Amino acid sequence: MRGSIDGLGSSAPIGAMLPAVFADDDLAQRFVGGLDDVVAPIHGVLDCLDTYFRPSLAPLDFVQWLGSWVGAETDGTEPEPLLRAAVAAAAYLHRIRGTRRGLSEAIRLTFGVEPEIAESGAADWSARPLGPVPGEARPRLHVHLRLPAPTAADHHRLDTLVAAARPAHMPYTVQVTAATSAERTPSP
Repeated sequence: MRGSIDGLGSSAPIGAMLPAVFADDDLAQRFVGGLDDVVAPIHGVLDCLDTYFRPSLAPLDFVQWLGSWVGAETDGTEPEPLLRAAVAAAAYLHRIRGTRRGLSEAIRLTFGVEPEIAESGAADWSARPLGPVPGEARPRLHVHLRLPAPTAADHHRLDTLVAAARPAHMPYTVQVTAATSAERTPSP
């Protein structure tokens, strides 16, 4: 919550800008001093405006609003570091949306875990016309996520995220399972 801060000085005091005749006028200086107290938070925000648009530095409530502004795939339940990372990466994710890499990165930023993705698509090149078409005839996408303590909410969140970030024509399935003890413990 932002507002006035006791003792915050103005970066542009009005009293110094008054004509010389008011420089020694106590009433005029106290009057504009009160205005300085009201305007000082506005000057403070404007002086530091660029930091409000950096997710790593902005206040948390502003980062949440900024996430809705840039279309970050968040639902408000993410821990603060993941929320800040998702908002910072939103523009990049929009560029690679609909690709395997884009889907994997969106899931990693949301859950903090790398997903396993199986898909039917493929790409190939041939010097001969009418060569075999790569991939499978029926499109499919399966996303498997291993979490330390999965819940039904995690499955719903993954389903929502995959539905939004997958290629539009691709039917999909999602699976959330508990990670094994070897997957939970980082190796040395």
